[in-house]
Amino acid sequence: MSTLPTLRIERNLLGRLKVQDPDGTVHEPVTAVRAFPIQTPAANISLVGPSGHEVAWIADLAELPPEQRALLEQELHQREFMPVIQRLLEVSSFATPSRWTVETDRGRCEFVLKGEEDLRRLNPTTLLVLDSHGVQFMIRDPLSLDKHSRKLLDRFL
Repeated sequence: MSTLPTLRIERNLLGRLKVQDPDGTVHEPVTAVRAFPIQTPAANISLVGPSGHEVAWIADLAELPPEQRALLEQELHQREFMPVIQRLLEVSSFATPSRWTVETDRGRCEFVLKGEEDLRRLNPTTLLVLDSHGVQFMIRDPLSLDKHSRKLLDRFL
């Protein structure tokens, strides 16, 4: 496993990530995986080789040169699809299943909440919503939502 300052992270000719160790060994393709994607999204990143073994560990993305940091952030963004709900616009019913219309950081969306067990509290300030297709949505802080959104959400909590 390599340490940070001497790593070289770039894309290969096929657009996949590759890592070069200080000794010149190239690992490709590698996959960037966050250890704690919700609690510390900019820290604790593992670069995993094709055999499934870790080839490098990045304690903090801020330690990387800007171009390598941008490359890893782009890769992680593509790998992890978890829209953040910013507003609840409408809920079809306060009994489940119900159709939710929401605004997220990726645009407006409609989904079906199958059961109340698909709305989970991860910690005191973060909720995870699982739709009927298995897509996960996050609500970072329910108290920061507008009054209408909080009123709709409170019916399910």
